[in-house]
Amino acid sequence: MNKRHVKQRQNRRKRLRIIRRCGVVATETHTVQPPAAQPVPVAPAAAEAAVRKPENSRDGQKQRPGAEKEKPNRNRKSKWNVSLFPVDVLEGKSRFHDFRLSAGLMHGIADLKFNYCTPIQEKALPDVIAGKDLIGKASTGTGKSAVFLIGIFARLIREQQKKRKNGTPRALIIAPTRELVIQIAKDARAIGKYLPLRVAEAYGGTDYERQQKNIRDRPVDILVATPGRLLDFSRKRVVQLNEAAIMVIDEADRMLDMGFIPDVRSIIHKTPNKDKRQTMMFSATLTEEVTRLASQWCVNPVSVETEAEQVAVETVEQVVYTLTRDEKYTVLYNIINSAPCDRVIIFTNMKRDAKRLNDRLRRDGINCTLLTGDVPQQKRTARLENFRNGRIKVMVATDVAGRGIHIDGISHVVNYTLPYEPEDYVHRIGRTGRAGADGISISFADEESSFYLMDIEEYIGEPLPCVAPDETLLKAVVRKKK
Repeated sequence: MNKRHVKQRQNRRKRLRIIRRCGVVATETHTVQPPAAQPVPVAPAAAEAAVRKPENSRDGQKQRPGAEKEKPNRNRKSKWNVSLFPVDVLEGKSRFHDFRLSAGLMHGIADLKFNYCTPIQEKALPDVIAGKDLIGKASTGTGKSAVFLIGIFARLIREQQKKRKNGTPRALIIAPTRELVIQIAKDARAIGKYLPLRVAEAYGGTDYERQQKNIRDRPVDILVATPGRLLDFSRKRVVQLNEAAIMVIDEADRMLDMGFIPDVRSIIHKTPNKDKRQTMMFSATLTEEVTRLASQWCVNPVSVETEAEQVAVETVEQVVYTLTRDEKYTVLYNIINSAPCDRVIIFTNMKRDAKRLNDRLRRDGINCTLLTGDVPQQKRTARLENFRNGRIKVMVATDVAGRGIHIDGISHVVNYTLPYEPEDYVHRIGRTGRAGADGISISFADEESSFYLMDIEEYIGEPLPCVAPDETLLKAVVRKKK
């Protein structure tokens, strides 16, 4: 075969490829053409096929039947509106509809079934949305997290930025524990699910590189962090705080107790001046130290209080069993096995007591787990998630570790040992009866811890009912055979 014949074959193949791709017959483009070369005849069926859309796409992948009929609409806007979230008007109760929030924010609130405001939300939300500084006295479980989260989202949506910078949050939330940071970030993503705003978190103990990359390489609207990890990232220029015009300090009293105030001062100095920054502080107790800090960091703050006893009286049934030290475990075991308990948290004052109690309960067949300050972060997260999902029924915890537990559906809180400080009693029972739900608090007053009862009663402003456990709770523990 000479070169001329090779050229002819190449030209024919070229024409056929053009026909298949474009659906038209190519015209002759070569100046030199052999005399014998004739136009390739196109049969009617082939011409019809050429006009139709080819079955094979350019990348060689065969299209699915009917694919040409599909019209993807990725940018379709949600048809949700506030009318799909009807909440009746009740006298003496405020709805979130009353605050003129955006549809996207109301959509997230509707998904969470927040129908009516809690007392702290009703009192604080108007001032927070208006951009005023605020000092809130509210115990755990009163819905205070929703106050600053909804307020932050409302302001950020109203003051949208055209260009967002990587690693430069517009709002900063500081919390004392890793668990609390994780919970606040989770709540923020749930409330802002339908908003074009991004939430990131920073906390110690794990995921250093992932957290660093997540903040440094992407725009961040809201950053939730513990003081130590945040300062570390700030010194390494992973995060810039000069545009954080909204600042929230959650559980300020616990910040004082844990010695975080020097770190918080360093963080605040990196944010805009207080006259250009909205600052919100929330604390279960407004001590003299907390009030002094508020005067330094806030400008004419609005003070909002919900009394600690509101949580105790209205939503938590409290009972104190007077017993001996030897009877405590027997009563606890029988409560767990006889009462309709969904989730139970048992508090002790010391880590060693918590570990011994957890080991003993497990030996007696109780599905429980341990949460203390020295448990590694990955295990803490896994144990909390198992407790939240109901895989584990009982959790034994200390005050420092238990302070960050924000889980709905906890039916019982047991004070195996009464706390040394009355404030910790309120924090403990705040794990149940959250956001208006019912809960039961059971405390054991033995020969030693009964001396703390008087201070607790004085703090909450009411006497605690003290009773002796009945015979069913004093039945001997029967060790299950393995």
